[in-house]
Amino acid sequence: MTHELWITSIFNRFLAGPANAVLNAVHHPAPDAANPWSDWMVCEIIVVVFTVILFGYLRGRLSVDKPGKLQHIFEVIYEFIHAQAEEVVGHRHGPRYIAFFGTIFIFILFLNLIGLIPGFDSPTMYPMVPFGFAVLTFLFYNGTGIKEHGAGYIKQFLGPMLIAAPLFFLIEIISHTARMLSLTVRLYANMFAGETVYLTFISLTKVIVPVLFIGLHTFVSFLQAYIFMVLAMVYVGGAVSHEH
Repeated sequence: MTHELWITSIFNRFLAGPANAVLNAVHHPAPDAANPWSDWMVCEIIVVVFTVILFGYLRGRLSVDKPGKLQHIFEVIYEFIHAQAEEVVGHRHGPRYIAFFGTIFIFILFLNLIGLIPGFDSPTMYPMVPFGFAVLTFLFYNGTGIKEHGAGYIKQFLGPMLIAAPLFFLIEIISHTARMLSLTVRLYANMFAGETVYLTFISLTKVIVPVLFIGLHTFVSFLQAYIFMVLAMVYVGGAVSHEH
């Protein structure tokens, strides 16, 4: 039997019924009905609840005259994402999609960082979580392209020469589909490696070395959230660009 986090044990003990009901309703029953909850599911739910509470708390204390430290932090994050969106996507389209880019960045960052808390795992070290973000990004940037260009969006897949359009179309479909694999593997592999190294050295040492690897894990968490967000911006920028 695989190791189970303490919080997952609580979910499986008291909330197995609701989980099985949902899984059975979508015709995907749990392999083990007594333990339908996985570590990544529980940790992801905790991050969602934490994020909702955090932003609910922040919203109730927004102030123009006397902004608090938390407001200052998220204002800096917003300005950073806004600047990146304008630079990568463009001044016209970038600000329109800040909500998506900001959600991707903050949510992935929190999912990465929860692994630093003893007794929790980073959900992004499980491949299905990065894959979910990859699929969402794929649907979003293609949706923005269709919204911007309508049926003309298909022209981006046909290449510069009509005679070679079938070949270019096949290549582009493969290329765009491979983006989901690339996004998934990049985030999953880096977080899995970072989490493994971090947990290994935590178990072997006590104070000094773990501090160094906590810093490394934090840096990797921010970096991977940033890279995923920027790649999403690049894909959206290409989808909405008329020149492209």
